[in-house]
Amino acid sequence: MTLLETHTPAIAGFVEKTPLERYVAPKKPSLVGMSRSELADALGSIGVPERQRKMRVQQLWHWIYFRGFTDFDAMTSVSKELRATLSQHFTVDRPEVIAEQVSVDGTRKWLLRLPGDPDSGLPHDVECVYIPDTERGTLCVSSQVGCTLNCSFCHTGTQRLVRNLTAGEIVGQVLAARDKLGDWPGGVRPTDGVVPTGDRCVTNIVMMGMGEPLYNFEAVRDALLIVSDGDGIGISKRRITLSTSGVVPNIARAGAEIGCMLAISLHAVRDDLRNELVPLNRKYPIKELLEACRNYPGASNAKRITFEYVMLKGVNDSIEEAKALVRLLKGIHAKINLIPFNPWPGSKDECSDWEQIEKFSQVVFDAGYASPVRTPRGRDILAACGQLKSETEKLTARERMALRAMAMTDE
Repeated sequence: MTLLETHTPAIAGFVEKTPLERYVAPKKPSLVGMSRSELADALGSIGVPERQRKMRVQQLWHWIYFRGFTDFDAMTSVSKELRATLSQHFTVDRPEVIAEQVSVDGTRKWLLRLPGDPDSGLPHDVECVYIPDTERGTLCVSSQVGCTLNCSFCHTGTQRLVRNLTAGEIVGQVLAARDKLGDWPGGVRPTDGVVPTGDRCVTNIVMMGMGEPLYNFEAVRDALLIVSDGDGIGISKRRITLSTSGVVPNIARAGAEIGCMLAISLHAVRDDLRNELVPLNRKYPIKELLEACRNYPGASNAKRITFEYVMLKGVNDSIEEAKALVRLLKGIHAKINLIPFNPWPGSKDECSDWEQIEKFSQVVFDAGYASPVRTPRGRDILAACGQLKSETEKLTARERMALRAMAMTDE
């Protein structure tokens, strides 16, 4: 059996999945995820005069996104009559946290429950991960229930694609995380684990959770514009990174309509290998992908595109491939993020030896591209890159013990 054969997806030629279920809005919708214009329309639907809507929208925006309130009755700057009317027609609900895991390194993973499809009778669940450091905290947010794609080394890719998330469900992950972290004015931070020393627990957002963000473009765009709004959550677009496996037609749109940082899930320097590791490459090959990156709006030395490269033992980790990677990215405002492979139950790949990772890293570092290789975070709770899957609560005790032992060794 050849190396490529060991990485061939189970279904030959299988590039993209189609959604199996649908989003069904609750009878009483949440205001979370609505744009200002949508909020104004919602207020109009319950009889708020047009001349008052701009003021009322600003009030609600402040309470929902700056203060993090979950109850209309507590929004004291809003008239009592309007609060009662809002409660009759709307909520400010966010996804329900049904499970929390805390890694030995302080990483937190939440399993979030969303409305399901009544036809199936099953809820829809996603995972969201918080990675704290001393001076910053990064929240890894999901864009789909499951994933459109089936990258061979990714746990999430083994799931079916259930459906896209709404803008409200994407923003709701940020609100739910801040709720759990006490990350609102006057909030109480958790005493277990690690939290940043600054004013905010969540300082950075990465769209690197479950799903391919650019196959849910409009909802991701609308959500990130809310997250970056200075009157509310206020996370700078320079601190928001969207990661894509290479949905070429929407890369330029992401730069023009969102304006966030871009990360490319690359992982190979040749089309034949990338076709197997990232089957989407069969539709958008490396040449087309890199051309889109060269033309990414706003890219500069100060705003570089990150190229993610998972280190797979004996697959893509040779020194020749490191040199080819450097040549491939010539002329692009780029940096390279080398990711040690994070195993998951049933995975067939192995992580490259650390000595080989260091040699590979030195080649790209000498070319001015590489960031330092970091020890994976959250491996013991399946919260590291490529490990997210909403069924991970079903791990056996033996699997959990093995993952924790591995994480302790990493430390």
